[in-house]
Amino acid sequence: MGERGSSLLAKLVLILSFAVVALGSNTVTNLKAFYLVQQWLGSYCNQAGTKCCYPPSGKPSPDFTIDGLWPYFGDGNFAYNCGNDNYDVGRIKFLQDELRKSWPSFTCPQIGRKFWVHEWNKHGTCTKSILGEIPYFEAALNLKNKANIYQALAKAGITPGNKFYSLDVIKKVLARSIGFNPWVRCNKNAQGNDQIWQVTFCADITGKNLIECPYIPSGVDDCKSQIQYPIYYQ
Repeated sequence: MGERGSSLLAKLVLILSFAVVALGSNTVTNLKAFYLVQQWLGSYCNQAGTKCCYPPSGKPSPDFTIDGLWPYFGDGNFAYNCGNDNYDVGRIKFLQDELRKSWPSFTCPQIGRKFWVHEWNKHGTCTKSILGEIPYFEAALNLKNKANIYQALAKAGITPGNKFYSLDVIKKVLARSIGFNPWVRCNKNAQGNDQIWQVTFCADITGKNLIECPYIPSGVDDCKSQIQYPIYYQ
């Protein structure tokens, strides 16, 4: 390789080195806040071709449950897969009953704890310098209690069933009850009807306080003006 080629290679190596350092820095220092994403598992389970399995501990009471607590950077992009971690599920055993209620998975085969392991490895590892393993799960549970979607809708007479509701009304009810504007994402049931699926609020970087979301996550503009709120169990 000639002198020019060697010089270009050296520059490329240097650029890649800086990129790696920058990526590592982002995972630690540039986190802006969190997306708290809750889902209505009834809308997950009634999609065409989807089969759900309930936890061995039994069916939890109908509720919007945690899908994830996802950190994001100052530009609104998600932080994820921030390094391998030796996840010790035993550390959060004392939270297990609450996690089964508020952060369940209905996927088949039933994955139980593996869902929490997945969420920690994909998203929680990015928060290690801020929260750590136990506080990460505690933060998600506490924030979910502050953003009680099921209760807020029920108080306004919006209940699961075959009825359609105005998307704008749902958003206004949640904003009035919880104090912050929600982002609502829809999917379609087996009949092709739009239905409420995920509702996102934001939390500050401490994971303690809900805040107004400055960014719109991908997929939140996929609802029609009238959407279904299906039953929880099929």
